[in-house]
Amino acid sequence: MTTSSPAQRRVAVTGAASGIGKALADMLRAQGDDVIGVDLKDAEVCADLGTPAGRQEAVRAVLERPEGVLDAVIACAGISAQVPATIAVNYFGVTELLQGLRPALARAEAPRAAFVGSIVGTKSVAPEVVEACLAGDEPAALAAAAALAERGQGGALYPASKTALARWLRRTSVTDEWAGAGIPLNAVGPGVVLTPMHAAVARTEEQRRIVAQAVPMPLHGHAEPEVIARALRWLTSEENTHVTGQVLYVDGGAEVVLRGPDRI
Repeated sequence: MTTSSPAQRRVAVTGAASGIGKALADMLRAQGDDVIGVDLKDAEVCADLGTPAGRQEAVRAVLERPEGVLDAVIACAGISAQVPATIAVNYFGVTELLQGLRPALARAEAPRAAFVGSIVGTKSVAPEVVEACLAGDEPAALAAAAALAERGQGGALYPASKTALARWLRRTSVTDEWAGAGIPLNAVGPGVVLTPMHAAVARTEEQRRIVAQAVPMPLHGHAEPEVIARALRWLTSEENTHVTGQVLYVDGGAEVVLRGPDRI
């Protein structure tokens, strides 16, 4: 007796040239999916998601694919730097791309969407940046980010970008345009992941110690990119019919340790 293989799905993955995005793109291709990778280079679509023009180009290029239908969009692109570009890439590069590709998702039979959040998205930092992001005011968000960086507080920008994303997710996921159109929208919140981004901020033993203290991961320690990719793959699979608006913490228990056992 033979069984039929699952139908091929068309999936757009940002940040597909490295880290979590590459692990996910490789995983999806291995199971037979048609993956449209988006990145600065070494991808099917090369575009800078840190600029409005780059996002528009990415959306246009992805939608040029046959039939203009996407089964899933997964935004993995992101940077961790103490500069305003972190807000541009991590927040606007995710939300504007997802919104731009939403019509293509709505034409699919079982559309799904997800992005990479972070354990640091649980922090309350840089409220002026977060509120400008949620208002969709990129110039104001970048100006507020620049002011923080000039005051030596650029370290707040990465957590602020992920906090804004988590709040945008909860506001957006249950709207008519997403839940009403049958599109689950979720995020994965990693702890420390062994990617080039992590390596860049943990070069010395002292830096690695600081990271381990800031993000304690009692279950199996730091994760390989494939761990996060597997969670994203399930959230955007046809098996996920009712999970939406959630940040799934794949963090070795860090969220529980940091926020305490009584937080639910």
